[in-house]
Amino acid sequence: QYRSYKGVQGKIAKNHLKRQFHADGPHKRWLTDITEFKVGDNKLYLSPILDCYNNEIISYTLSRRPTYDLVSQMLDCALTRTKACRDKRLMLHSDQGWHYQMAQFGTTLKYHGIKQSMSRKGNCLDNALMEGFFGT
Repeated sequence: QYRSYKGVQGKIAKNHLKRQFHADGPHKRWLTDITEFKVGDNKLYLSPILDCYNNEIISYTLSRRPTYDLVSQMLDCALTRTKACRDKRLMLHSDQGWHYQMAQFGTTLKYHGIKQSMSRKGNCLDNALMEGFFGT
C-alpha cells in the first residue's frame, strides 16, 4: 500500500537490472523496497535488501515512520556486514521512491562502487522478486 514516489522519473538511475533476477554469485545483485503493514493499530515500515543469488535478506530495518534513516541504516548495515565478501560489480535495484532518489543515497552507493538501478515508474514487475518477498 505504501507509495513513496516523489520527484522526476528516470533521472536518478536507469533500469540496469531489466528483470534479470538471477545472479551467478552472492553480492552481485541486490534488490530493495519499502513495504507498509499494520500490527494492531500501528503502521510499520519494513525496508530489506534481498540478494538475487539465494534470496537471502542481507539486512533490514523496521520503523514506525518511513524516514530516510529507515533506508540509510539498512544500507549501512548491509555494507558493514558484507564488506569482506562483496564483489566490486554489485548493483542495487529499487523503485523510484524518494528515499532512493536522495543525493545522500546515491553518494553512498558511488562511494562503495555500487551501481544504482531503478525500476520504471509504476512498474512493479521490474522489482518482482522483492515484491514477491513482500507477498509471502
